Amino acid sequence: MNTGSHSALLVDYGGVLTSDIWQSFASFCEERNLDPAAAKRLFREDPDALSELRRLETGDSDPIEFEKRFGQLLGTDPEGLVEGLFAGLRPAAEMIEAVRRVRASGVPTALVSNSWVMDHYTDEVRALFDEVIVSGEVGLHKPQPEIYELAAARLEVRPGSCVFVDDLRENCTGAEAVGMVAVLHRDPGETIKRLSELLGVNLG
Repeated sequence: MNTGSHSALLVDYGGVLTSDIWQSFASFCEERNLDPAAAKRLFREDPDALSELRRLETGDSDPIEFEKRFGQLLGTDPEGLVEGLFAGLRPAAEMIEAVRRVRASGVPTALVSNSWVMDHYTDEVRALFDEVIVSGEVGLHKPQPEIYELAAARLEVRPGSCVFVDDLRENCTGAEAVGMVAVLHRDPGETIKRLSELLGVNLG
């Protein structure tokens, strides 16, 4: 039974339920003989690169278009760029098990992910959630407030009753703007401890 101060859980995918996404990007850059920090730097510092990513995430661009445009910005062959960027991701077993236990306790759960397709998510991941909100399908992206509000509405809960977990600070800020409590994910043990406190679920 949930005895915490909050009654629903929203979770990001890449970097929370997987290994570090920036490390995957760095590995890709190294394989292409680029500066390991090149992709991260573009997404963080170049408005054109971020714009291309947002267009992809909201379905306004397709992967082929993104690969061509981002490949030019990165200075690499566009072929296989999207697949290569994410090839280094691995399941984060501790976090996956924690979400499974949260849902088994009766707490409603939603995946809220900036992505362009559902194909990234295995059946194991989808089974963790009552709702799956993918930016490319709903035409919204984190940190837009509407995507958090949509997730809460689909779970039939108030935004203020939700805990949101993400590895990007700006996405946590977006959740907080609609009244959610956000947990900035850095370490599985610390995140799981915080979820136990907020949701009143013994996650060990």
